[in-house]
Amino acid sequence: MEPVTLATDRLVLRPVGPQDTDAVHAAAQDPDIQRWTTIPSPYLPEHARSFTEQLAPEGWANRSMFTFGVFLPHDTLTGILSLTMRSLGTAEIGFWATREHRGHGYTTEATLTASRWAFTHLAVDRVEWRAEVGNTASRAVAEHAGFTLEGTLRSAINNKGVRRDCWVASLLPSDLGLPSAAPYLPAPPPPPGPAHD
Repeated sequence: MEPVTLATDRLVLRPVGPQDTDAVHAAAQDPDIQRWTTIPSPYLPEHARSFTEQLAPEGWANRSMFTFGVFLPHDTLTGILSLTMRSLGTAEIGFWATREHRGHGYTTEATLTASRWAFTHLAVDRVEWRAEVGNTASRAVAEHAGFTLEGTLRSAINNKGVRRDCWVASLLPSDLGLPSAAPYLPAPPPPPGPAHD
């Protein structure tokens, strides 16, 4: 698939390339990014090169992962966002924000923009968010973007060789007023049961 660029009033979401290697490497030195994401730690220049020159472009080429750099209009990196295809009609969203650009709503805006694109151009019917339990900043982005928290999955993330519990939430096309690619039949609410004490 040919990489695409998305834009909002404040942001440009575009594929990353070799010209972004230094900015990605610098941003990923942040201890919070290394703690809460699965990027290597320490994060070396060769890790950034591999990401911008191989991993991200190959994901676009084989339609397995769609990675965007999130930039201000003058090409300042505010973060990275990826949509990874997990199963038919389901993409998992992951993101991190540079320390100096947190708190402005950029990641929430990028999450909604990328999710809308996935719903309308990739036949995705569910964008899933997962984050290690305790990653309250990531959870706040998901909640601000309208994701519905669905629960906690035990031992569902492997971060640097350690199994950890994670939160899971989802965004559906209908949450953004969009039609689904495939019909969706939600489960009926459970019938009221007998009272228990």
